[in-house]
Amino acid sequence: MRQGRFEKGLDEAMSRLNASIGYDQRMYIEDIEGSIAWAKALEKAGILNSQENQEIQKVLKEIEEEIRSGEFQFSIELEDIHMNIEARLIERLGPTGAKLHTGRSRNDQVATDLRLYLRKACDATIDGIETLIEAVVKTAERSLGVMVPAYTHLQRAQPVLFSHHLLAYAEMLLRDRRRFERAREEADVCPLGSGACAGNQFGMDREFLRDELGFSDLTHNSMDGVSDRDFVVDYLHASCLLATHLSRFSEDIILWCSSEFGLVKLQDTVTTGSSMLPQKRNPDAAELARGKCGRLVGHLMGLLTTLKGLPLTYNKDLQEDKEPVFDAIDTLELILPVFKVMVETMEVVPDRAAELLQGGFLDATALADYLTRKGVPFREAHDLVGLAVRKCEELQTDLANLPLEEYQKISGEFAEDLFPAIALEATVKDKDVIGGTSPKRVEEEIKRINGLIAASKK
Repeated sequence: MRQGRFEKGLDEAMSRLNASIGYDQRMYIEDIEGSIAWAKALEKAGILNSQENQEIQKVLKEIEEEIRSGEFQFSIELEDIHMNIEARLIERLGPTGAKLHTGRSRNDQVATDLRLYLRKACDATIDGIETLIEAVVKTAERSLGVMVPAYTHLQRAQPVLFSHHLLAYAEMLLRDRRRFERAREEADVCPLGSGACAGNQFGMDREFLRDELGFSDLTHNSMDGVSDRDFVVDYLHASCLLATHLSRFSEDIILWCSSEFGLVKLQDTVTTGSSMLPQKRNPDAAELARGKCGRLVGHLMGLLTTLKGLPLTYNKDLQEDKEPVFDAIDTLELILPVFKVMVETMEVVPDRAAELLQGGFLDATALADYLTRKGVPFREAHDLVGLAVRKCEELQTDLANLPLEEYQKISGEFAEDLFPAIALEATVKDKDVIGGTSPKRVEEEIKRINGLIAASKK
């Protein structure tokens, strides 16, 4: 590539900086897929004859097997996966192999490879998310009878089913799945045939290339085709939000596992010990998932910063798109299976859940609702319950055990039927709306989510 224009070779330090073969070699399958499609299109355009096309395809498949088996010798001097494969092809086929790059640039080649690679990555991530959703739902089904406090501002607020809490994360994961589906759609566009920046000069059939590579659409501007990395940003954005949701879930699990909460027990298979403290059972799976979130946020911010100042079209800065996305893919491949095991095998401790429901006046809102149903305006009911809570604190008791005569000093609307109305089971059952925490609605949600996952696998 340098022999015609340059007299001297690259400085060794420049060669190391310039080369991407250390990480882009993982796209060798996609590079060969694109090259085989290009060879077919070259024959269709009359650049290759049938024999040359068949020879190129045969050797490319042999090169793919060389790389897969570990026999292939990558060269840093050849910079990237594209030149490494092409050089080996020319070594094997001579002038016939040298024809393959006719009308093609590494600019449209790398954009095509990366889109092909990310389509597969999105599919794998979606599968991992769906598997995790199934684990969340299974644990929710096992825990249907357990009530726990829900928190706002990390203060006890109202009782909910533990299953309802878990299914909140299933909702986040369903949104994550949709984001990766959209990221896949954005990647599913073929830029091959865009050339270096201006398009192809040999009349290549781009619709043929699109169909041959299984893309749903074509890019419609050659300059944008070689320089667009929005689809990479979309994958990183989806990864970033998925990691954020897993981090939030991790934080809840870490709190639940603490001695202060004691609400959940994690299995030995996802916990670690201490080198000094023999009693420790550390929730490292959750902590590592929480910690890796920052890494993925950094990848998204890094690529956006790289892109923000680039003029059209291709610039070598775009080489910085691959390491963050490859690391994001690898990170999610590490986290999702472990998170699935952690969630699927964790056990809620019912006795501790019952203890956590005591204190914090979780039935205060139900008491205000009781008055509201008797015609008391809610703001007035809110104030009256506040007086009742203050009296409980004064007498060191709770709303369920405050004597009726104390209630009636606050308001004549209070009667003996208030106690069944503020029982925790009743307050949970009372939230009988779509999205509510009543057992009936939670069971409906479990069925709905299971149906969504089942439908996606058909």
